[in-house]
Amino acid sequence: MIQLVFIQNGQAITDSLIMADVFKKEHDHVTRDIRQQIAKLVEAGEEEWGIANFGETRYQHPQNKQWYPKFDMTEDAFAIVAMSYTTPEAMKMKVKFLTEFKRMKEMLLNPPVPVLTERQAIIQSLKLTAEVAEEVEVVKATTAEHGTKLVEIEQKLDKQITLNSGQQRTLQRAISKKVYAIEPDKDARGELFQQLHREIKDRWQVTSYKDVLRKELENVLNYITYWRPIKKGE
Repeated sequence: MIQLVFIQNGQAITDSLIMADVFKKEHDHVTRDIRQQIAKLVEAGEEEWGIANFGETRYQHPQNKQWYPKFDMTEDAFAIVAMSYTTPEAMKMKVKFLTEFKRMKEMLLNPPVPVLTERQAIIQSLKLTAEVAEEVEVVKATTAEHGTKLVEIEQKLDKQITLNSGQQRTLQRAISKKVYAIEPDKDARGELFQQLHREIKDRWQVTSYKDVLRKELENVLNYITYWRPIKKGE
């Protein structure tokens, strides 16, 4: 059986392709169901919850090589969409999904510790000793070269570190504030949220706003400040 739940950015998620396969539905029908639930969340004033739990991205079809939309979903998002699937077979699949979500989350909290043989333990110890010695040499070189190495390390980290939870909330609030300022009609805000999120993902080449690099946060916030929606027909 296919893997139902996987780990992405430290979070247990599934996606609409897996859901369509397991529940034996057309992928277009599953994405339609997801969009309907997102629209209901917007109507209920829960846009931020929807943004945090549903992530629209793309996949390449293996046959025609075209790109199509798909959704990543947290356990809570999956539960909302699957709520309407009530056949006996669907109920079995929901139980399997939720069991797998629980297993994956436990793995994140308590990753398995490999049991090493005596030989493996010795090799691991030697490797650790070598790594520590290498780090000491790096520190010495850094001091001797007036911090050049340290600057290089910091620059490398800047290219890898994504937003923390507080910065993610700051970005969410900025998006919500912008959409609310542009569109007073709550029924029309859903499309603006999706459009702005899509532009951020495309412009910064990320699968979700959560994957924006910390060093890019100020640039993204500035982009949101001056953002204007693209009207239909433009």
